[in-house]
Amino acid sequence: MLPAMPLPLEPLDSLEVQILVDNVADALLPAKDGIVTRRPWGPSVENPLLDAPAVASAVVGEHGFACLVTARRGKRLHRLLFDAGLSPGTLVHNLERLELDPREIEAVALSHGHFDHTGGLAGLVERLRGRELPVLVHPDAFRQRRSNPPSGRVLPLPPPSRAALEGAGFRLVIDREAHVLFDGLLALSGEVPRVTEFEQGYPYFEYRDGEEWLPEPHLMDDQAVVARVRGLGAVVITGCGHAGAVNIARRALELTGEERLAGLIGGLHLQPLGFFAIPETVAALAALQPRLVAAGHCTGFEAQRLLAAAMPEAFVVNAVGTTYRFTAPTP
Repeated sequence: MLPAMPLPLEPLDSLEVQILVDNVADALLPAKDGIVTRRPWGPSVENPLLDAPAVASAVVGEHGFACLVTARRGKRLHRLLFDAGLSPGTLVHNLERLELDPREIEAVALSHGHFDHTGGLAGLVERLRGRELPVLVHPDAFRQRRSNPPSGRVLPLPPPSRAALEGAGFRLVIDREAHVLFDGLLALSGEVPRVTEFEQGYPYFEYRDGEEWLPEPHLMDDQAVVARVRGLGAVVITGCGHAGAVNIARRALELTGEERLAGLIGGLHLQPLGFFAIPETVAALAALQPRLVAAGHCTGFEAQRLLAAAMPEAFVVNAVGTTYRFTAPTP
């Protein structure tokens, strides 16, 4: 693991994070202060049972996460797909509804190996028309995993297949360390140090080692996308936040060398069935004074309620079709 020192990240002129897959799709959520825009509707489509020639189509939600990250500095512009959602069809459906061309994606990064973040790659393959894309992934993401709680209801958590990804034309880039992308415009956090006492992972996760299932409360492949925006600070995007939202946010500040947290976007894994202490997590995040907290996917209602109460100006409900724009102040 890299020491706690800044990466050679360049400050961006702008950063856009467009949500392609999330648990929520809500056409009535408001925009916010020019930073947050919502686009739940797509192009009109015919419906023979409606008394209209065509009706607006909509994005859809599912239990999973994916977003398109667009980094700009001067004339340089790069696009990264971070995660891919659960089912083969949802990611590509929402790309079509949002009128986004998947061929403009330059690379894919996976937050971790759980299938609700990787399953949508199957549908993306059909839209790439044979074009090779690099897929950035931690080596542990390929472990066979399951959730095995005391209730006895075992939930398999199948990983992506290395052979199938390579056979589909993806080029795997496997690394556990933090590293920069696009010549310093974005970064992946790599493994996140677990330093807080209140973010304890999930004790019922297990991974397969030969014929044996072993405990894996801490998913070390959990990683985030990190960026710097000139004049604003660090922005961090999580998939599930298995490493702990506070651990991730602090790591992002270390890796960027920034003192301010401009944005925290994505799943924070604060469901009551987890083993993260929600009030302590909320208090520690509020102490960082983020400009924006867009919590979605596996955050959970109770955590969202407490986050909204603690940071009413910063908190935003995440949803499919939302775009977060961080623009450097004019000199």
